[in-house]
Amino acid sequence: MKRRAGEREKELKKKKLLEELGEGKLPYLTPADADFHHLQKTRYSKLIFRKSDTVPEELHHMVQEGFLTLRKHGCFFQDLVRIKGKDFFTPVSRILIGNPGCTYKYLNTRLFTVPWPTEGCEIKYCSSQIHDACKALIKLNDYLHIEAVKALQGQYLLDTKDIKDTSVIDREQNFATSLTEKGSFSKDQSSCYVPEDDYTSLNNRTSYNLTLLNYMDPLQMPYLKQEPYFGMGNMAVSWHHDENLVERSTVAVYSYSCEDSSAEETSDWNLKGRDPAVWHVGLKVAWDIETPGLAIPLRQGDFYLMLDDLNMTHQHCVLAGFSPRFSSTHRVADCSRGTLEYIFGQCELALQNLQTDPNSMALSLKSVETAVVKQVEEIHNEVEFEWLRQFWFQGKRYLKCTDWWLKPMAKLEEFWRKMEIMTSLALQEVRKKEQTEEQRNETISCLLLLLTERQRLRNEWTARIRLWCRAKHSIPSFALLVNNHQNSEYAGEKVLLFLSLQVCLLGTNLSQFRILLFKCLWLESMTGNRNKPVSWLISCTKR
Repeated sequence: MKRRAGEREKELKKKKLLEELGEGKLPYLTPADADFHHLQKTRYSKLIFRKSDTVPEELHHMVQEGFLTLRKHGCFFQDLVRIKGKDFFTPVSRILIGNPGCTYKYLNTRLFTVPWPTEGCEIKYCSSQIHDACKALIKLNDYLHIEAVKALQGQYLLDTKDIKDTSVIDREQNFATSLTEKGSFSKDQSSCYVPEDDYTSLNNRTSYNLTLLNYMDPLQMPYLKQEPYFGMGNMAVSWHHDENLVERSTVAVYSYSCEDSSAEETSDWNLKGRDPAVWHVGLKVAWDIETPGLAIPLRQGDFYLMLDDLNMTHQHCVLAGFSPRFSSTHRVADCSRGTLEYIFGQCELALQNLQTDPNSMALSLKSVETAVVKQVEEIHNEVEFEWLRQFWFQGKRYLKCTDWWLKPMAKLEEFWRKMEIMTSLALQEVRKKEQTEEQRNETISCLLLLLTERQRLRNEWTARIRLWCRAKHSIPSFALLVNNHQNSEYAGEKVLLFLSLQVCLLGTNLSQFRILLFKCLWLESMTGNRNKPVSWLISCTKR
Protein backbone atom coordinates (compact mmCIF):
# COMPACT_ATOMS: atom_id res chain seq x y z
CA MET A 1 0.00 0.00 0.00
CA LYS A 2 2.82 2.40 0.92
CA ARG A 3 4.65 1.55 -2.32
CA ARG A 4 1.50 2.17 -4.40
CA ALA A 5 0.97 5.54 -2.71
CA GLY A 6 4.57 6.48 -3.52
CA GLU A 7 4.09 5.50 -7.16
CA ARG A 8 0.93 7.60 -7.41
CA GLU A 9 2.76 10.58 -5.92
CA LYS A 10 5.58 10.21 -8.47
CA GLU A 11 3.10 9.99 -11.34
CA LEU A 12 1.36 13.16 -10.20
CA LYS A 13 4.70 14.99 -10.00
CA LYS A 14 5.68 13.75 -13.45
CA LYS A 15 2.33 14.77 -14.92
CA LYS A 16 2.57 18.24 -13.37
CA LEU A 17 6.13 18.68 -14.64
CA LEU A 18 5.20 17.69 -18.20
CA GLU A 19 2.18 20.01 -18.10
CA GLU A 20 4.40 22.91 -17.05
CA LEU A 21 6.79 22.12 -19.88
CA GLY A 22 4.10 21.88 -22.53
CA GLU A 23 5.72 21.38 -25.94
CA GLY A 24 9.06 22.80 -24.80
CA LYS A 25 12.15 21.09 -23.39
CA LEU A 26 14.32 21.93 -20.42
CA PRO A 27 17.92 23.00 -21.07
CA TYR A 28 20.82 20.68 -20.28
CA LEU A 29 24.59 21.03 -20.45
CA THR A 30 27.45 18.76 -21.51
CA PRO A 31 31.18 19.24 -20.79
CA ALA A 32 31.43 21.08 -24.13
CA ASP A 33 29.28 23.93 -22.75
CA ALA A 34 30.98 26.91 -21.12
CA ASP A 35 28.78 26.88 -18.00
CA PHE A 36 29.00 23.12 -17.43
CA HIS A 37 31.69 23.11 -14.71
CA HIS A 38 30.12 26.02 -12.83
CA LEU A 39 26.74 24.25 -12.82
CA GLN A 40 28.31 20.99 -11.70
CA LYS A 41 30.09 22.68 -8.78
CA THR A 42 27.04 24.64 -7.62
CA ARG A 43 24.11 22.26 -8.17
CA TYR A 44 25.72 18.85 -8.68
CA SER A 45 28.70 19.09 -6.33
CA LYS A 46 28.12 15.60 -4.92
CA LEU A 47 28.65 14.00 -8.32
CA ILE A 48 32.31 13.01 -8.67
CA PHE A 49 33.52 11.96 -12.12
CA ARG A 50 36.83 10.20 -12.80
CA LYS A 51 38.34 9.46 -16.21
CA SER A 52 39.73 6.05 -17.06
CA ASP A 53 43.38 7.12 -16.84
CA THR A 54 43.02 7.52 -13.06
CA VAL A 55 42.31 3.78 -12.67
CA PRO A 56 45.21 1.25 -12.62
CA GLU A 57 45.59 -0.41 -16.03
CA GLU A 58 45.80 -3.88 -14.47
CA LEU A 59 42.42 -3.36 -12.79
CA HIS A 60 40.88 -2.21 -16.06
CA HIS A 61 42.09 -5.36 -17.77
CA MET A 62 40.83 -7.72 -15.03
CA VAL A 63 37.38 -6.14 -14.81
CA GLN A 64 36.81 -5.85 -18.54
CA GLU A 65 37.87 -9.47 -19.05
CA GLY A 66 35.44 -10.38 -16.27
CA PHE A 67 32.57 -8.62 -18.04
CA LEU A 68 33.28 -10.46 -21.29
CA THR A 69 33.59 -13.80 -19.47
CA LEU A 70 30.21 -13.42 -17.78
CA ARG A 71 28.65 -12.41 -21.09
CA LYS A 72 30.25 -15.39 -22.86
CA HIS A 73 28.86 -17.80 -20.25
CA GLY A 74 25.33 -16.39 -20.62
CA CYS A 75 25.15 -14.94 -17.11
CA PHE A 76 23.23 -11.74 -17.95
CA PHE A 77 19.42 -11.86 -17.91
CA GLN A 78 16.56 -9.47 -18.46
CA ASP A 79 14.42 -9.00 -15.35
CA LEU A 80 10.64 -8.98 -15.20
CA VAL A 81 9.88 -5.90 -13.09
CA ARG A 82 6.66 -4.27 -11.94
CA ILE A 83 6.03 -0.59 -12.71
CA LYS A 84 2.70 1.05 -11.84
CA GLY A 85 1.04 -2.33 -11.39
CA LYS A 86 2.19 -3.75 -14.73
CA ASP A 87 4.97 -6.21 -15.52
CA PHE A 88 7.74 -5.33 -18.00
CA PHE A 89 10.99 -6.89 -19.14
CA THR A 90 13.96 -4.60 -18.64
CA PRO A 91 15.83 -3.57 -21.81
CA VAL A 92 19.05 -4.00 -19.83
CA SER A 93 20.31 -7.48 -18.89
CA ARG A 94 21.68 -7.87 -15.37
CA ILE A 95 23.47 -10.04 -12.85
CA LEU A 96 24.00 -9.36 -9.13
CA ILE A 97 27.36 -10.19 -7.54
CA GLY A 98 28.25 -9.56 -3.91
CA ASN A 99 28.43 -10.80 -0.34
CA PRO A 100 27.21 -14.40 0.12
CA GLY A 101 23.57 -14.59 1.19
CA CYS A 102 22.71 -11.01 0.23
CA THR A 103 19.83 -9.97 -2.01
CA TYR A 104 18.80 -6.72 -3.65
CA LYS A 105 15.21 -5.79 -4.47
CA TYR A 106 14.12 -3.27 -7.06
CA LEU A 107 10.79 -2.73 -8.82
CA ASN A 108 9.22 -5.75 -7.07
CA THR A 109 12.00 -8.10 -8.20
CA ARG A 110 14.47 -9.62 -5.75
CA LEU A 111 17.88 -10.52 -7.16
CA PHE A 112 20.18 -12.97 -5.38
CA THR A 113 23.93 -12.41 -5.31
CA VAL A 114 26.33 -14.65 -7.11
CA PRO A 115 28.80 -14.64 -4.20
CA TRP A 116 32.19 -13.18 -4.85
CA PRO A 117 35.22 -14.91 -3.26
CA THR A 118 34.88 -14.45 0.49
CA GLU A 119 37.20 -15.68 3.22
CA GLY A 120 35.58 -18.44 5.28
CA CYS A 121 32.87 -19.14 2.69
CA GLU A 122 33.06 -22.19 0.42
CA ILE A 123 31.87 -21.28 -3.07
CA LYS A 124 32.00 -23.73 -5.96
CA TYR A 125 32.03 -21.82 -9.22
CA CYS A 126 31.07 -23.49 -12.50
CA SER A 127 34.46 -22.66 -13.96
CA SER A 128 37.73 -20.98 -13.06
CA GLN A 129 36.83 -18.17 -15.47
CA ILE A 130 33.68 -17.38 -13.47
CA HIS A 131 35.78 -17.37 -10.29
CA ASP A 132 38.27 -14.95 -11.85
CA ALA A 133 35.47 -12.65 -13.03
CA CYS A 134 33.96 -12.48 -9.52
CA LYS A 135 37.42 -11.95 -8.03
CA ALA A 136 38.02 -9.04 -10.41
CA LEU A 137 34.76 -7.43 -9.33
CA ILE A 138 35.57 -7.60 -5.64
CA LYS A 139 38.92 -5.97 -6.41
CA LEU A 140 37.07 -3.21 -8.26
CA ASN A 141 34.73 -2.99 -5.27
CA ASP A 142 37.65 -2.44 -2.89
CA TYR A 143 39.16 0.18 -5.19
CA LEU A 144 35.89 2.12 -5.48
CA HIS A 145 35.41 1.96 -1.71
CA ILE A 146 38.75 3.71 -1.23
CA GLU A 147 37.93 6.30 -3.89
CA ALA A 148 34.55 6.97 -2.29
CA VAL A 149 36.10 7.51 1.14
CA LYS A 150 38.63 9.93 -0.33
CA ALA A 151 35.89 11.80 -2.18
CA LEU A 152 33.78 12.13 0.98
CA GLN A 153 36.84 13.34 2.86
CA GLY A 154 37.35 15.96 0.19
CA GLN A 155 33.68 16.93 0.42
CA TYR A 156 33.98 17.32 4.18
CA LEU A 157 37.05 19.52 3.80
CA LEU A 158 35.29 21.72 1.24
CA ASP A 159 32.38 22.16 3.64
CA THR A 160 34.77 23.30 6.39
CA LYS A 161 37.26 25.24 4.23
CA ASP A 162 36.70 28.47 6.14
CA ILE A 163 38.25 26.99 9.28
CA LYS A 164 40.93 24.84 7.70
CA ASP A 165 44.60 25.63 8.14
CA THR A 166 47.64 24.49 6.21
CA SER A 167 48.38 21.62 8.57
CA VAL A 168 44.94 20.12 7.91
CA ILE A 169 45.52 20.29 4.15
CA ASP A 170 48.83 18.47 4.63
CA ARG A 171 47.09 15.82 6.71
CA GLU A 172 44.46 15.39 3.99
CA GLN A 173 47.20 14.62 1.47
CA ASN A 174 48.88 12.18 3.86
CA PHE A 175 45.53 10.50 4.49
CA ALA A 176 44.84 9.99 0.79
CA THR A 177 48.29 8.47 0.29
CA SER A 178 47.85 6.18 3.28
CA LEU A 179 44.47 5.02 2.02
CA THR A 180 45.82 4.14 -1.40
CA GLU A 181 48.70 2.17 0.06
CA LYS A 182 46.73 0.27 2.71
CA GLY A 183 43.52 -0.23 0.75
CA SER A 184 41.18 0.46 3.64
CA PHE A 185 39.74 3.19 5.81
CA SER A 186 40.32 3.29 9.54
CA LYS A 187 39.66 5.67 12.38
CA ASP A 188 43.34 6.28 13.04
CA GLN A 189 43.96 7.52 9.52
CA SER A 190 41.51 10.40 9.80
CA SER A 191 41.23 11.15 13.51
CA CYS A 192 43.14 14.36 13.03
CA TYR A 193 40.33 16.14 11.23
CA VAL A 194 37.08 14.14 11.04
CA PRO A 195 34.58 14.43 13.92
CA GLU A 196 34.32 11.38 16.16
CA ASP A 197 30.71 10.64 15.19
CA ASP A 198 31.58 10.42 11.49
CA TYR A 199 34.05 7.50 11.58
CA THR A 200 31.56 4.65 11.50
CA SER A 201 29.11 6.52 9.29
CA LEU A 202 31.75 7.25 6.65
CA ASN A 203 32.85 3.63 6.47
CA ASN A 204 29.30 2.25 6.48
CA ARG A 205 28.19 4.55 3.68
CA THR A 206 31.00 3.39 1.37
CA SER A 207 31.36 -0.31 2.24
CA TYR A 208 29.70 -1.77 -0.83
CA ASN A 209 28.14 -5.18 -0.20
CA LEU A 210 27.17 -5.92 -3.81
CA THR A 211 27.34 -4.73 -7.39
CA LEU A 212 24.57 -4.83 -9.98
CA LEU A 213 26.13 -5.51 -13.38
CA ASN A 214 24.34 -4.27 -16.50
CA TYR A 215 24.73 -5.08 -20.18
CA MET A 216 22.94 -3.76 -23.25
CA ASP A 217 23.54 -3.64 -26.99
CA PRO A 218 21.38 -0.72 -28.23
CA LEU A 219 21.50 -1.87 -31.85
CA GLN A 220 19.76 -5.11 -30.83
CA MET A 221 16.87 -3.27 -29.19
CA PRO A 222 13.76 -2.79 -31.36
CA TYR A 223 12.72 0.26 -29.34
CA LEU A 224 14.22 2.58 -26.75
CA LYS A 225 12.22 5.17 -24.84
CA GLN A 226 13.00 8.82 -25.56
CA GLU A 227 14.09 11.07 -22.70
CA PRO A 228 10.98 13.24 -22.08
CA TYR A 229 12.16 16.41 -20.28
CA PHE A 230 15.37 17.58 -21.97
CA GLY A 231 15.31 15.88 -25.36
CA MET A 232 18.48 13.92 -24.58
CA GLY A 233 17.62 11.06 -26.93
CA ASN A 234 17.46 7.29 -26.38
CA MET A 235 17.36 6.05 -22.78
CA ALA A 236 18.67 2.67 -21.69
CA VAL A 237 17.43 3.35 -18.13
CA SER A 238 14.74 5.95 -17.34
CA TRP A 239 14.96 8.67 -14.69
CA HIS A 240 15.01 7.17 -11.21
CA HIS A 241 16.44 7.12 -7.70
CA ASP A 242 18.23 3.89 -6.77
CA GLU A 243 16.09 1.86 -4.35
CA ASN A 244 16.73 0.05 -1.07
CA LEU A 245 20.08 1.56 -0.18
CA VAL A 246 21.51 2.52 3.20
CA GLU A 247 20.54 6.15 3.75
CA ARG A 248 23.06 8.68 2.36
CA SER A 249 25.30 5.91 1.07
CA THR A 250 27.52 6.42 -1.97
CA VAL A 251 26.82 4.72 -5.29
CA ALA A 252 29.83 4.00 -7.53
CA VAL A 253 29.46 3.19 -11.24
CA TYR A 254 32.22 1.83 -13.51
CA SER A 255 31.48 1.99 -17.25
CA TYR A 256 32.87 -0.08 -20.13
CA SER A 257 31.71 0.47 -23.72
CA CYS A 258 32.91 -2.28 -26.04
CA GLU A 259 35.52 -0.79 -28.36
CA ASP A 260 35.33 -3.47 -31.03
CA SER A 261 31.80 -2.43 -32.03
CA SER A 262 31.19 -1.16 -35.54
CA ALA A 263 29.51 1.88 -34.02
CA GLU A 264 32.16 4.55 -33.56
CA GLU A 265 32.05 7.84 -31.71
CA THR A 266 30.97 10.72 -33.92
CA SER A 267 34.29 12.58 -33.98
CA ASP A 268 32.95 15.58 -35.89
CA TRP A 269 29.89 16.04 -33.67
CA ASN A 270 29.40 19.79 -33.25
CA LEU A 271 25.65 20.20 -32.83
CA LYS A 272 24.15 21.40 -29.55
CA GLY A 273 23.53 18.60 -27.06
CA ARG A 274 25.06 15.21 -26.55
CA ASP A 275 26.70 12.99 -29.15
CA PRO A 276 24.12 10.20 -29.72
CA ALA A 277 26.86 7.66 -30.49
CA VAL A 278 28.33 7.97 -26.98
CA TRP A 279 26.82 6.61 -23.77
CA HIS A 280 26.03 9.30 -21.18
CA VAL A 281 24.75 9.51 -17.64
CA GLY A 282 22.03 12.13 -17.26
CA LEU A 283 21.35 13.96 -14.00
CA LYS A 284 18.69 16.39 -12.88
CA VAL A 285 17.43 17.91 -9.66
CA ALA A 286 14.32 15.90 -8.77
CA TRP A 287 11.06 17.51 -9.94
CA ASP A 288 12.75 20.85 -10.72
CA ILE A 289 12.24 22.79 -13.96
CA GLU A 290 14.55 25.68 -13.06
CA THR A 291 17.93 23.93 -12.90
CA PRO A 292 19.45 22.70 -16.19
CA GLY A 293 20.26 19.01 -16.37
CA LEU A 294 23.63 17.41 -17.07
CA ALA A 295 24.63 14.84 -19.67
CA ILE A 296 28.12 13.46 -19.05
CA PRO A 297 29.80 11.19 -21.62
CA LEU A 298 30.91 7.76 -20.39
CA ARG A 299 33.95 6.41 -22.19
CA GLN A 300 35.68 3.12 -21.70
CA GLY A 301 36.89 2.74 -18.11
CA ASP A 302 35.40 5.96 -16.69
CA PHE A 303 33.66 5.85 -13.31
CA TYR A 304 31.57 8.22 -11.25
CA LEU A 305 30.41 8.50 -7.63
CA MET A 306 27.08 9.77 -6.32
CA LEU A 307 27.94 10.93 -2.81
CA ASP A 308 25.88 11.37 0.33
CA ASP A 309 22.24 12.32 -0.39
CA LEU A 310 22.63 12.96 -4.14
CA ASN A 311 20.61 9.82 -4.91
CA MET A 312 17.72 11.22 -2.85
CA THR A 313 17.75 14.85 -4.00
CA HIS A 314 18.55 14.17 -7.67
CA GLN A 315 17.50 11.66 -10.29
CA HIS A 316 19.68 10.01 -12.90
CA CYS A 317 19.18 8.14 -16.15
CA VAL A 318 21.41 6.27 -18.60
CA LEU A 319 21.44 7.52 -22.19
CA ALA A 320 22.27 4.91 -24.79
CA GLY A 321 25.05 5.24 -27.34
CA PHE A 322 25.59 3.00 -30.35
CA SER A 323 28.01 0.43 -28.94
CA PRO A 324 27.32 -2.42 -26.47
CA ARG A 325 28.08 -1.39 -22.89
CA PHE A 326 28.74 -3.01 -19.53
CA SER A 327 28.54 -1.24 -16.18
CA SER A 328 29.21 -2.26 -12.60
CA THR A 329 27.09 -0.32 -10.09
CA HIS A 330 28.40 -0.74 -6.56
CA ARG A 331 25.92 -0.17 -3.75
CA VAL A 332 25.53 -0.29 0.01
CA ALA A 333 22.25 -2.19 -0.14
CA ASP A 334 19.91 -2.07 2.84
CA CYS A 335 19.96 -5.76 3.77
CA SER A 336 18.02 -5.45 7.03
CA ARG A 337 15.34 -7.71 5.50
CA GLY A 338 17.33 -9.12 2.61
CA THR A 339 19.84 -11.68 3.87
CA LEU A 340 19.66 -15.41 4.54
CA GLU A 341 20.54 -14.73 8.15
CA TYR A 342 17.47 -12.49 8.46
CA ILE A 343 14.96 -14.82 6.79
CA PHE A 344 16.24 -17.91 8.62
CA GLY A 345 15.79 -15.97 11.86
CA GLN A 346 12.21 -15.17 10.88
CA CYS A 347 11.51 -18.83 10.12
CA GLU A 348 12.90 -19.96 13.46
CA LEU A 349 10.71 -17.37 15.18
CA ALA A 350 7.59 -18.67 13.41
CA LEU A 351 8.38 -22.34 14.05
CA GLN A 352 8.67 -21.73 17.78
CA ASN A 353 4.87 -22.00 17.79
CA LEU A 354 4.94 -25.55 16.38
CA GLN A 355 5.29 -28.50 18.76
CA THR A 356 5.44 -32.29 18.35
CA ASP A 357 3.82 -34.74 20.76
CA PRO A 358 6.64 -37.04 21.99
CA ASN A 359 4.37 -40.10 22.01
CA SER A 360 2.12 -39.76 18.95
CA MET A 361 4.46 -37.41 17.04
CA ALA A 362 1.36 -35.38 16.18
CA LEU A 363 1.93 -31.71 15.40
CA SER A 364 0.06 -28.92 17.16
CA LEU A 365 0.29 -25.19 17.84
CA LYS A 366 1.59 -23.97 21.20
CA SER A 367 -0.57 -20.86 21.05
CA VAL A 368 -3.63 -19.80 19.08
CA GLU A 369 -3.55 -16.21 20.29
CA THR A 370 -4.35 -13.89 17.42
CA ALA A 371 -1.07 -11.97 17.68
CA VAL A 372 0.97 -15.18 17.48
CA VAL A 373 -1.04 -16.61 14.57
CA LYS A 374 -0.76 -13.27 12.74
CA GLN A 375 3.02 -13.17 13.15
CA VAL A 376 3.42 -16.74 11.85
CA GLU A 377 1.22 -16.17 8.80
CA GLU A 378 3.01 -12.90 7.95
CA ILE A 379 6.35 -14.73 8.01
CA HIS A 380 4.77 -17.52 5.96
CA ASN A 381 3.81 -14.97 3.28
CA GLU A 382 7.25 -13.35 3.41
CA VAL A 383 9.06 -16.66 2.85
CA GLU A 384 6.82 -17.63 -0.05
CA PHE A 385 6.54 -14.33 -1.93
CA GLU A 386 9.76 -12.53 -1.07
CA TRP A 387 12.09 -15.51 -1.31
CA LEU A 388 10.93 -18.83 -2.75
CA ARG A 389 8.82 -17.52 -5.61
CA GLN A 390 11.30 -14.75 -6.38
CA PHE A 391 14.19 -17.21 -6.55
CA TRP A 392 12.56 -19.99 -8.55
CA PHE A 393 10.75 -17.64 -10.90
CA GLN A 394 14.17 -16.55 -12.14
CA GLY A 395 14.77 -20.13 -13.19
CA LYS A 396 18.24 -21.60 -13.35
CA ARG A 397 20.07 -18.35 -14.02
CA TYR A 398 22.22 -18.63 -10.90
CA LEU A 399 23.41 -22.11 -11.89
CA LYS A 400 25.28 -20.45 -14.75
CA CYS A 401 27.77 -19.34 -12.10
CA THR A 402 27.39 -21.47 -8.97
CA ASP A 403 25.00 -23.79 -7.10
CA TRP A 404 25.63 -21.90 -3.85
CA TRP A 405 21.95 -20.92 -3.37
CA LEU A 406 20.42 -24.39 -3.78
CA LYS A 407 21.01 -25.65 -0.23
CA PRO A 408 19.69 -22.57 1.59
CA MET A 409 16.66 -22.42 -0.72
CA ALA A 410 15.91 -26.11 -0.03
CA LYS A 411 16.09 -25.32 3.68
CA LEU A 412 13.74 -22.36 3.22
CA GLU A 413 11.29 -24.53 1.32
CA GLU A 414 11.28 -27.05 4.17
CA PHE A 415 10.49 -24.22 6.60
CA TRP A 416 7.70 -23.11 4.26
CA ARG A 417 6.17 -26.62 4.22
CA LYS A 418 6.03 -26.61 8.01
CA MET A 419 4.33 -23.22 7.95
CA GLU A 420 1.75 -24.61 5.50
CA ILE A 421 0.99 -27.25 8.14
CA MET A 422 0.72 -24.50 10.75
CA THR A 423 -1.89 -22.74 8.62
CA SER A 424 -3.95 -25.95 8.51
CA LEU A 425 -3.58 -26.36 12.26
CA ALA A 426 -4.76 -22.79 12.82
CA LEU A 427 -7.84 -23.49 10.69
CA GLN A 428 -8.54 -26.63 12.72
CA GLU A 429 -8.33 -24.64 15.95
CA VAL A 430 -10.95 -22.24 14.63
CA ARG A 431 -13.44 -25.12 14.37
CA LYS A 432 -12.98 -26.22 17.98
CA LYS A 433 -15.53 -25.20 20.58
CA GLU A 434 -12.95 -24.33 23.21
CA GLN A 435 -12.73 -20.77 21.89
CA THR A 436 -15.31 -18.16 22.78
CA GLU A 437 -17.25 -16.57 19.94
CA GLU A 438 -15.26 -13.36 20.41
CA GLN A 439 -11.92 -15.20 20.25
CA ARG A 440 -13.03 -17.17 17.21
CA ASN A 441 -14.22 -14.03 15.44
CA GLU A 442 -10.90 -12.30 16.09
CA THR A 443 -8.85 -15.27 14.83
CA ILE A 444 -11.03 -15.72 11.74
CA SER A 445 -10.78 -12.04 10.82
CA CYS A 446 -7.00 -12.17 11.17
CA LEU A 447 -6.64 -15.33 9.08
CA LEU A 448 -9.09 -14.15 6.44
CA LEU A 449 -7.10 -10.96 5.88
CA LEU A 450 -3.74 -12.74 5.56
CA LEU A 451 -4.99 -15.66 3.47
CA THR A 452 -6.87 -13.34 1.14
CA GLU A 453 -3.58 -11.52 0.58
CA ARG A 454 -1.83 -14.86 0.05
CA GLN A 455 -4.35 -15.93 -2.56
CA ARG A 456 -4.11 -12.55 -4.31
CA LEU A 457 -0.34 -12.82 -4.50
CA ARG A 458 -0.51 -16.41 -5.74
CA ASN A 459 -2.82 -15.31 -8.53
CA GLU A 460 -0.48 -12.43 -9.29
CA TRP A 461 2.50 -14.78 -9.58
CA THR A 462 0.52 -17.14 -11.79
CA ALA A 463 -0.11 -14.20 -14.13
CA ARG A 464 3.61 -13.37 -14.14
CA ILE A 465 4.41 -16.95 -15.14
CA ARG A 466 1.96 -16.74 -18.03
CA LEU A 467 3.56 -13.48 -19.17
CA TRP A 468 7.01 -15.07 -18.98
CA CYS A 469 5.88 -18.08 -20.98
CA ARG A 470 4.35 -15.93 -23.71
CA ALA A 471 7.44 -13.71 -23.98
CA LYS A 472 10.15 -16.37 -23.65
CA HIS A 473 8.27 -19.35 -25.15
CA SER A 474 9.36 -21.44 -22.17
CA ILE A 475 8.30 -22.31 -18.65
CA PRO A 476 10.52 -21.00 -15.83
CA SER A 477 12.06 -23.48 -13.42
CA PHE A 478 9.40 -22.66 -10.89
CA ALA A 479 7.38 -25.05 -8.73
CA LEU A 480 3.98 -23.54 -7.94
CA LEU A 481 4.21 -23.38 -4.16
CA VAL A 482 0.51 -23.26 -3.39
CA ASN A 483 -0.26 -26.69 -1.92
CA ASN A 484 1.40 -30.03 -2.44
CA HIS A 485 -1.40 -31.74 -4.36
CA GLN A 486 -3.28 -31.40 -7.63
CA ASN A 487 -5.74 -28.57 -8.26
CA SER A 488 -4.04 -26.54 -5.55
CA GLU A 489 -5.47 -23.26 -6.85
CA TYR A 490 -8.92 -24.56 -5.94
CA ALA A 491 -7.67 -25.58 -2.50
CA GLY A 492 -6.37 -22.08 -1.82
CA GLU A 493 -9.68 -20.61 -2.92
CA LYS A 494 -11.51 -23.07 -0.67
CA VAL A 495 -9.65 -21.94 2.42
CA LEU A 496 -10.75 -18.37 1.76
CA LEU A 497 -14.34 -19.48 1.21
CA PHE A 498 -14.20 -21.45 4.44
CA LEU A 499 -13.17 -18.35 6.37
CA SER A 500 -15.61 -16.10 4.53
CA LEU A 501 -18.44 -18.48 5.37
CA GLN A 502 -17.54 -18.38 9.05
CA VAL A 503 -17.53 -14.59 8.99
CA CYS A 504 -20.98 -14.69 7.36
CA LEU A 505 -22.23 -17.08 10.04
CA LEU A 506 -20.96 -14.87 12.80
CA GLY A 507 -22.69 -11.96 11.10
CA THR A 508 -25.87 -14.03 10.45
CA ASN A 509 -25.68 -13.19 6.74
CA LEU A 510 -27.45 -16.39 5.64
CA SER A 511 -28.13 -15.26 2.07
CA GLN A 512 -24.46 -14.67 1.37
CA PHE A 513 -23.64 -17.86 3.27
CA ARG A 514 -25.77 -20.03 0.94
CA ILE A 515 -24.17 -18.50 -2.18
CA LEU A 516 -20.66 -19.12 -0.85
CA LEU A 517 -21.59 -22.62 0.28
CA PHE A 518 -22.79 -23.50 -3.22
CA LYS A 519 -19.52 -22.25 -4.69
CA CYS A 520 -17.53 -24.19 -2.10
CA LEU A 521 -19.43 -27.40 -2.95
CA TRP A 522 -18.64 -26.84 -6.62
CA LEU A 523 -14.97 -26.45 -5.80
CA GLU A 524 -15.08 -29.68 -3.80
CA SER A 525 -16.40 -31.49 -6.87
CA MET A 526 -13.56 -30.01 -8.96
CA THR A 527 -10.87 -31.26 -6.59
CA GLY A 528 -12.54 -34.56 -5.81
CA ASN A 529 -11.57 -34.28 -2.14
CA ARG A 530 -14.48 -34.29 0.32
CA ASN A 531 -12.48 -34.23 3.54
CA LYS A 532 -12.25 -30.44 3.58
CA PRO A 533 -14.45 -27.95 5.43
CA VAL A 534 -17.68 -28.49 3.47
CA SER A 535 -19.10 -31.16 5.80
CA TRP A 536 -18.47 -28.89 8.76
CA LEU A 537 -20.10 -25.98 6.95
CA ILE A 538 -23.21 -28.01 6.13
CA SER A 539 -23.59 -28.88 9.79
CA CYS A 540 -23.50 -25.16 10.55
CA THR A 541 -26.63 -24.58 8.46
CA LYS A 542 -28.61 -26.80 10.84
CA ARG A 543 -27.94 -24.55 13.81
